[in-house]
Amino acid sequence: MTEISDRIEQLGLIPIIVIENSSRAVPLAEAIQAGGLPCAEVTFRTAAARESIERIRTALPDILLGAGTVLSIEQADKAVSAGARFVVSPGFNPRVVDHCLSKSIPVFPGVCTPSDLEKAAERKLEIVKFFPAEAIGGLRYLKAISAPFPKIRFIPTGGINAQNLSQYLAFPKVAACGGSWMVDSRLIRDADFGEITKRVREAVRIVSGR
Repeated sequence: MTEISDRIEQLGLIPIIVIENSSRAVPLAEAIQAGGLPCAEVTFRTAAARESIERIRTALPDILLGAGTVLSIEQADKAVSAGARFVVSPGFNPRVVDHCLSKSIPVFPGVCTPSDLEKAAERKLEIVKFFPAEAIGGLRYLKAISAPFPKIRFIPTGGINAQNLSQYLAFPKVAACGGSWMVDSRLIRDADFGEITKRVREAVRIVSGR
């Protein structure tokens, strides 16, 4: 868990991918890597997620690859068996979190309330996902909700973009951010990997200035 968390914090940004065609998975991952960000979270929002993870893991084993939108124990197991090294969920499902912890699978559940954070603290989680970041109140809300939990750090996701990324990263309790603007689904469908590399490169430049 610590190794994965440290690597995510070092990178500062996780591209969040929604992919509908697994044949796009490897060139997409190559485009992200070419932009200077060897990391990706493939969400289980589509039927292509598991195969996409498998293809990326086989072709590019050095990429830090995770699975997002994991809603069940079954999905968590499928993700890990396909090659995901960490699991992310939109909310705090105790069954999924406890299962991952029992299997030593790095897990970053979503939180947005003090009750969620109490569950995380009870399990001694050091990093959680803050979602949906902008919709629920943004950085101001995060600062307020995080105050009683000094040992927990956050990966804000939802509404993060090139305009507000640096503001989130400047908050010491933010370990990294998750974003999809660099890997927009339309760009993936159109196989516009050059634009994806460009956006990732610009995002990495922002991260490097934190």
